[in-house]
Amino acid sequence: MKVMGIDIGTTTISMVLTEADTGKMIAKETVEHRSFLKSAIPEQKIQDPERIYEIVTELANRMEKEYGLPDGIGFTGQMHGMLYVDASGREVSPLYTWQDGSGELLLENGESSVQLLKEVGAAASGYGIVTHFYLQKKGQIPKEAVKMTTISDYVAMRMCGNTCPVIGLDMAASWGCFDLEKQEFLCEQLKEAGVDTFYLPEVRSGHFLAGKTEKGVPVMGSVGDNQASLFGSVRDLKDTVLLNVGTGSQISFVTEDFVKCGGSVELRPCTENSYILVGASLCGGRAYAMLEQFYREIAAMGNGTGAGSLYAYMQEQAEAFLEKYGEDAAWKVDTAFSGTRSDPSRRGMITGIGVENFHPGAMTVGVIRGILEELHDQYEQMCRLTGKKAIHLAGSGNGIRRNPLMRKMTEKMFGIPMDVAEYEEEAAYGAAVCAWNVIAEKQK
Repeated sequence: MKVMGIDIGTTTISMVLTEADTGKMIAKETVEHRSFLKSAIPEQKIQDPERIYEIVTELANRMEKEYGLPDGIGFTGQMHGMLYVDASGREVSPLYTWQDGSGELLLENGESSVQLLKEVGAAASGYGIVTHFYLQKKGQIPKEAVKMTTISDYVAMRMCGNTCPVIGLDMAASWGCFDLEKQEFLCEQLKEAGVDTFYLPEVRSGHFLAGKTEKGVPVMGSVGDNQASLFGSVRDLKDTVLLNVGTGSQISFVTEDFVKCGGSVELRPCTENSYILVGASLCGGRAYAMLEQFYREIAAMGNGTGAGSLYAYMQEQAEAFLEKYGEDAAWKVDTAFSGTRSDPSRRGMITGIGVENFHPGAMTVGVIRGILEELHDQYEQMCRLTGKKAIHLAGSGNGIRRNPLMRKMTEKMFGIPMDVAEYEEEAAYGAAVCAWNVIAEKQK
């Protein structure tokens, strides 16, 4: 039995083919989809859904041609974002991604859509409900639109030939203003705030089959990329904290208890019997990439050309600094360069610079520690909420996988040995695992 997992990320599409019985990876492919579109509004971060759909189908056809028809397909993808579809199930708008900043733009009453919804429920700029409300207020909802959906649910729907979107609990909750206990949008409160709830799709609890392809392959409705990464990275979900460092960064702590959150931590669905406490850093691993770019620009000043990748040198330099001076001598770096969910206007800071530590290694160590400290602070909030600490620590994402120093500093900060996910395509692999479980359950 072969199961395909597809992850539609912010910049890439990853596709894997797994052997269901053993979990072995048969094939994998990751490509950049380059689907970002220009907008007349700089704060809007939009992508072309049709281009994404075409790339997914091209990759799937290529993998099918080489390895045969899969026995099932699982989907996951970027959370929070949304697009509109018409009555035929075709896109009639761009994809407004999780990076969209229009929720912070002031409307005619001098308040933003985030501010107008703050009394309704948890929501931030980039969350689907917030984006929808902004577009509604500005009269920018296409007249042909009948429903909202996510990009991964859209592609799954198209593959099945369906016309009406259905989304899972974890994707719905990622849009904000959602009652996780009742497993429904806060429709009455949203209506009172002036939000048109007509466009909200049907929400399904648990993992479910969206339909079948024209060749009869079962397709699972999309799970969130946060949940999929967890399923693809963690052997034992119980009492596990997962650190994912990619473009952004997330920390996820599995709990069986329903808890009310606040601040920078939110509760998300996990399995039928568990939840995930999640903290997110908007900049995260991007902060380290920005530092590498900064060093390359400095290098170019010296020789007139751009230097190649400096990541290896940065690590050597940082390790040499640690050996000579120790971690306490590093610069204190707040890596909130892109703000936070709760305060998008916040910016990073660098302090603790002295004559004795004016060294590139001090900055590199400081940036790594800054990334980790934001996530660790969120983890400590989770511990206070649940009254317990994690027993297991798992790591995923290229920031963890390709940076041994970051792994070492993570283990020291959390006081737990780290297991790194076996496969780089954690989310796609997790989607395949979920799909097989759903299909196997249906076959009983």
